Amino acid sequence: MNRTSKHTGLGLALGAALGIVFGLIAGHVAVWLAIGVGIGVAIGASLRPKQPQCPQCAAMHRMHQNGGSAH
Repeated sequence: MNRTSKHTGLGLALGAALGIVFGLIAGHVAVWLAIGVGIGVAIGASLRPKQPQCPQCAAMHRMHQNGGSAH
């Protein structure tokens, strides 16, 4: 499983849980479950790390992550 699906899955699970809770409180579980899932997927998609724009930036970021210097 890659990292992006992990974030989306986590958002989906949290949104579904909140949707069920609000649905039980309001008395409309199906509606709130759908709203919660939609919000959860949106939040999970927004948690993805941003990808570098150019190859030079990507190489520099990889070097920093590996503990090397960019000089």
